Amino acid sequence: MASDSRGLKIGTRILIGLYALLAVALGAVLVTVWRLPAPGDISQALTQNPEMYTLSLGHMTDLTLRAFAYLKLPLGLAALAFGLGAALLIAWRNNLSRAALAIVASMVIFFQAARVALVRFDPYLGSYDLAQVLKSAPPGELIEADAYYSFSSVFFYTNRTALLLNGRNNNLEYGSYAPRAPKVFIDDQDFVRLWTRPSRYYLLASGPDRPHLEELVGKGNLHLVAASADNYLLVNH
Repeated sequence: MASDSRGLKIGTRILIGLYALLAVALGAVLVTVWRLPAPGDISQALTQNPEMYTLSLGHMTDLTLRAFAYLKLPLGLAALAFGLGAALLIAWRNNLSRAALAIVASMVIFFQAARVALVRFDPYLGSYDLAQVLKSAPPGELIEADAYYSFSSVFFYTNRTALLLNGRNNNLEYGSYAPRAPKVFIDDQDFVRLWTRPSRYYLLASGPDRPHLEELVGKGNLHLVAASADNYLLVNH
């Protein structure tokens, strides 16, 4: 900034264009979904693309236009961040110190938009609510359906372990066959045997897994303890 170089001035003008474009685009999305209802939580408006979830931004493919009806506040904040940033940069484009303040201001507002959006997505992507219910539930063994990563935060919040039903995949598969590997991996037969025991077992499962589980033990033997979006905590008794 002290150098007052030509490159910084060109960069400021490029930012003005980008900020203005983003403000218009986000504003257009907000106007489009303004009258759309948003009942329940955002999971009802998302699609499922599990083949993409190994990518760092794989859940981006779940978004639909209707999902933005649940994100009106963060959309408005993001549009405000870029619109205000563009306006201030235009006014202060010849003063690099003030231009930097304009960028900082827009970033602060945008980060708040991201925080609010993350709260909206929490029932879909997070497991905190299920973990809290599990902590206060009567004692019982825990089973997780599918890959460990689907409910990894539950183990963090509850500080407990679980059996993994058909979870021998991704990174865990390599070490799961080692001679001294913990015996935590179970298949469908093991699950049916455990689930029909007199002792209490809890099961963490997502919506796509439920039809298969119902085939194994019957719908009437999967008792709902708690649900968060399309994620479920079930018990055998």
